[in-house]
Amino acid sequence: MSDDPGPGNPAQQALKYAVVAGSRGPRRDFKVTVGLREGWDPEGRVYDISEAVRTARGWMRRRVEAGLPALSGMFTRGEVTYAWPRPDGSVGSDREPVAIFSGEAVHAYLGGLLDAEIEIMLNELAAELGAALGQERLYVSFCDRAWILDAGAED
Repeated sequence: MSDDPGPGNPAQQALKYAVVAGSRGPRRDFKVTVGLREGWDPEGRVYDISEAVRTARGWMRRRVEAGLPALSGMFTRGEVTYAWPRPDGSVGSDREPVAIFSGEAVHAYLGGLLDAEIEIMLNELAAELGAALGQERLYVSFCDRAWILDAGAED
């Protein structure tokens, strides 16, 4: 019996991987969180996460068709929970389903873009998600920064 694991062995296969040229760079994580329940009413329509995915894919496609870069990432479903003080001194609390689009502005594909350009893309995508899912507020983070987009707020 031989000690050679052979070409089908996972350890041998792992030796074939190498760092892609131009792929090393600073990590630039992002996240967009958008509610799936329309409006502030607990009885508001609840969208399926597939609506968020469809909206993001449309945004990506349009950008690439126009020769522009696009972000890619993954959607996960989550639930935000929160509490607030009521005027009478009691406390209210609620929960709400959310779609979370997260990823990284990968250096190999987007390394030539400035952080400000990535932020513009994040805001653009978040706004499309908010409009499609009937949301007023959107939560965005990028690298070490976070902000809230509000459909009714003025600059």
